[in-house]
Amino acid sequence: MKQTAVIGAGVMGETLLSGLVRAGRRVDQLLVGEKREARAAELEERYGVAVVSNVDAAAKADTVALVVKPQDMAELLDEISGVLRPGQLVVSLAAGITTGFIESRVPDGVAVVRVMPNTPALVDEGMSAISAGSHCDEAHLAEAEDLMASVGKVVRVPEKQQDAVTAVSGSGPAYIFFVVESMIEAAVHLGLPRVTAHDLVLQTLVGSAQMLKETKEHPTVLREQVTSPGGTTAAAVRELEVHRVRAAFLAALEAARDRSRALGS
Repeated sequence: MKQTAVIGAGVMGETLLSGLVRAGRRVDQLLVGEKREARAAELEERYGVAVVSNVDAAAKADTVALVVKPQDMAELLDEISGVLRPGQLVVSLAAGITTGFIESRVPDGVAVVRVMPNTPALVDEGMSAISAGSHCDEAHLAEAEDLMASVGKVVRVPEKQQDAVTAVSGSGPAYIFFVVESMIEAAVHLGLPRVTAHDLVLQTLVGSAQMLKETKEHPTVLREQVTSPGGTTAAAVRELEVHRVRAAFLAALEAARDRSRALGS
């Protein structure tokens, strides 16, 4: 019976754990590495899983998911590398951390998969991109896919694209929330009650996303369907172009990509 360990029981770590449980993973196949006693007791009570030390989790599991902050990765690898073994799968969810960084700190032959998830995983609508390290085979990638499919959609990308993925989907929810926040504030400025503004903007977002998903039309086509010549939407889009919103998004994503690179250096 293969064991999966989740080391790091913060928001994303618990999100992955809860997703695995909802997806049908047996709790006796799951381990959690957590040092804080109060947090360990909370997780044991909530999910019925065994919460052990990081070293015990790494030693007992066939697949070890590392869900820690990038700046904590080196310390964690120093702690658990002595019990990792060739053929074991390590799945890293730390932004910017390369497979090479991890492989240089674990025994030779340990398979490493790099993952960039995002926060909609909290509602099982996450987007995860996975990349194989130098010792991965198809079975390792399939296991990583299955792991992340418990909280949303998964795509495979070459690792050289991971910093761009981080900028687009990893950080992407924040951009969407920023746009929603801005539209709500603008609606209030136009005289709408805040509750009404919130409902209007939120449903417009949900409906528009559903249209993109179901029609499979290019967003330009859908935008042009709304934009009548000389109409209200055309006037609004003109202002967005004047204020160089497209260029601002490009600059923002480039900044996020560069920061991802810096985290892994």
